[in-house]
Amino acid sequence: MNREEEAAIIARVLDGDTDAFEPLVTANQSFVYNIALKMLSNPDDAFDVSQETFVKAFRSLKDFKGESSFSSWLYRIAANKCLDLMRKNKKRQVVSIVYPDEDNESRMLELPDARFNPETELERRELRQAINDALDSLPHDQRSILLLRELNGMSYAEIGEALRLEAGTVKSRLFRARANLAKILRESGTFFGK
Repeated sequence: MNREEEAAIIARVLDGDTDAFEPLVTANQSFVYNIALKMLSNPDDAFDVSQETFVKAFRSLKDFKGESSFSSWLYRIAANKCLDLMRKNKKRQVVSIVYPDEDNESRMLELPDARFNPETELERRELRQAINDALDSLPHDQRSILLLRELNGMSYAEIGEALRLEAGTVKSRLFRARANLAKILRESGTFFGK
């Protein structure tokens, strides 16, 4: 589906034809599910996030400006939904230790995961914020392609298919995105080096 077709469908949906949204779902459901599955590594969570992504897209369709492809916009919604779920699940992590009691019976002790102590978490949060700020300052096309490759681990071919780009264009945009991100992070003092 090309951008003109997407724009026509979106206009129909915004004019009240809610059934017109179905072709957008059909055209993008595998793409959204695969993004969620790669990020979450859990088919059930990926399915739930896919559903939430399309509900959010439908409710927010008036905010879609058409500056990027509809699939890129969906990607951003799906990635944010995945990150929200990962953050939520991370807060509940514990380490289980099985130990024998005085009667030699196995007992389980659940302890908070020490990897998430306040100091470490603060450092991670500051680093994440610096990286997010740097990502936000990248041009949209560079940010999208970088997230697809680095966060989702998508191949060049998969990115090309998702964004409707040739493999060479994907590689050159990814190179520029990485270089720009590194430059921004160096200039902010977050990272040092060449």
